[in-house]
Amino acid sequence: MVKIAISGGSGEVAHEIIDKLLAKGKHEIVILSRKDPNPEETIEGTTWAKVDYADKESLLRALQGAHTVLCFITSHLDPEGTAQKNLVDAAIEAGVKRFAPSEWSAADSSVFPWYSPKLLMREYLVELNKDKKVIEYTLFQPGMFLDYFANPYKTSKYLTQLEMNIDFQNRRAIVLDGLDYTMVYTALKDLTDVVVRAIEYEGEWPVTGGIRGNLVSASEILAIGEKVRGKPFSVEKLKTEDLKTGEIKSSWWPRVGHPSVPKEQVDAMSKMFLAGCLLGAAAGAYTVSDEWNRLLPDYKFTGIEEFLSDVWAGKP
Repeated sequence: MVKIAISGGSGEVAHEIIDKLLAKGKHEIVILSRKDPNPEETIEGTTWAKVDYADKESLLRALQGAHTVLCFITSHLDPEGTAQKNLVDAAIEAGVKRFAPSEWSAADSSVFPWYSPKLLMREYLVELNKDKKVIEYTLFQPGMFLDYFANPYKTSKYLTQLEMNIDFQNRRAIVLDGLDYTMVYTALKDLTDVVVRAIEYEGEWPVTGGIRGNLVSASEILAIGEKVRGKPFSVEKLKTEDLKTGEIKSSWWPRVGHPSVPKEQVDAMSKMFLAGCLLGAAAGAYTVSDEWNRLLPDYKFTGIEEFLSDVWAGKP
């Protein structure tokens, strides 16, 4: 049993991991938050610590006795990475052994403007350990969540089902013209399982923590889609040069209906997200590595066709 501190514990992915940890019944969990708890946010079996990320003493008090820190601070709420840097500094001073920064996505974040704080944190951690290892850390990188292809149907308790450029409900897709890019898609359930096993892993955490559920191309997903949905998909192709200038020349685009995005910014964010994801995919940003697959060889990941067949069986 270890004490696990979770920063940004009210977030969706954090909630899923907390539930999985609680189901194990082995660890003490403290949730770090900027605000006081309310009955809707408190989670039975955890403790709540109100912290000020600008106040090291506040963080030190909350991290006393913690073995592992999992961070889920939202990137756009910490644009300079200040909160995360203060958190890891306090973790080191408090004697925390392991730290997982707020990654939870792509291997290469440099192509996504909204992920710039992740890059700042990576650089900071490298600098901290440059002369001597002062904290063990891993960058949990599952690629894109496979669950998004189930939109609008829920496959987990908390995750918001984002619309995707390959739209299974309406049997349509937007892809890059002339490029059959590949990406890693990992089921959220597999991410949570791997994180729980990583916490209990007795060896040293790898710095790069790739979690490779399924490495598939856009054409392979379309073929699976047409198989499980029973009809061809209508496909629109966008040119790379147009996306680089912010032009979306398609009759539709997926909407980013996430709670963290203000309603007045949804249109702009949706277009930026589509362009960024397609360009990022073309650059290999979502082709995450498989470090945790190799460290946990007995774990069986959810296959994409099996997952989608289960989700869409009998759906109109």
